[in-house]
Amino acid sequence: MLGKNLTALRNMNGLTQEELAEKVGVSRQAYAKWEKGTSVPDVERCMALAEFFGTTVENLMREHTTDAGTALLPPPKGKYIWGSVTISERGQIVIPKVARETFSLKCGDRLVVLGSEGEGIALKKAEDFEAQLRQLMEQAGKENG
Repeated sequence: MLGKNLTALRNMNGLTQEELAEKVGVSRQAYAKWEKGTSVPDVERCMALAEFFGTTVENLMREHTTDAGTALLPPPKGKYIWGSVTISERGQIVIPKVARETFSLKCGDRLVVLGSEGEGIALKKAEDFEAQLRQLMEQAGKENG
């Protein structure tokens, strides 16, 4: 999977193998072997690649696909794709366990459902949303006062 991710990220960034190899301090031939999967970079080079592409070493090593099997690029550091959920007849969804753990969500927590036409729907902890809203209101009051 590393090789496919490196190839996709390199192409997305409009770089040649030689240019990327130079950025991480190896020969083009060594880098080409990583993309082909005939060898793997050492830990330091993996860290350099992840930092360069703005992702994590774990994301470089994993396969990322939609539930329909469409290949995805490794997400940026701090961004996640956990798959899809199905809306029940009552409009309910189950948030994947790893997402609940990552954001410390537990039974009884309140979430705000946000949406933007053409962008989609997002969930945010109600406390965080309300705190941001209070900050914006305070700033607006200072600017108008």
